[in-house]
Amino acid sequence: MNHANQRYGKVAQTFHWITALLVVAAFTLGPEGSELRVYAPEAAFQRQLHETLGSCIFALSLMRVLWVLVDRQRPQAPTTVRWMALAAKSMQGLIYVLLFAVPLTAVLGAWLQGHPVTLLAGLEIVPRFAKSNDLGRTLVKIHKLLGDSILWLAGLHAAAALFHHFFLRDHVLVSMLPRWLAPERRDQAV
Repeated sequence: MNHANQRYGKVAQTFHWITALLVVAAFTLGPEGSELRVYAPEAAFQRQLHETLGSCIFALSLMRVLWVLVDRQRPQAPTTVRWMALAAKSMQGLIYVLLFAVPLTAVLGAWLQGHPVTLLAGLEIVPRFAKSNDLGRTLVKIHKLLGDSILWLAGLHAAAALFHHFFLRDHVLVSMLPRWLAPERRDQAV
């Protein structure tokens, strides 16, 4: 097997790393506190930045799923025990679900509380539903729980990639790294 052919393509790698950066940024820069604090005038920029990042994550995830449907440059999964392969597929699937569920619960929660989604450019996406504060608050709580969950899962995902690299010594980590960051070693090619 030629390890040089065991990499994701540049587009898939770009989607992966930009998504990871945006998720960390959205989590880090997200407003905290009650509805009154989050929607206070002094928190407007932070909230708009968070909502913009979340919108970008949603759009990028949609493009990423569409790319997966047409991308032909995907490395073959390494031979491993069945439970590890199942865990990897489950983790990947759950992360994809969360990439959509986190922004959707935020938008629906804001709308049900009667708030527009406001992006940095000043674009407001007004509520599409009748106001329901209780349901909106519940969705915002779910959004926070899912936001924490995606970060924990991303951490486990990264730890698994490092485990593959350092202990199993396979191509899993390198397959998603750009060539300039992890060039192929000549002694790996067969």
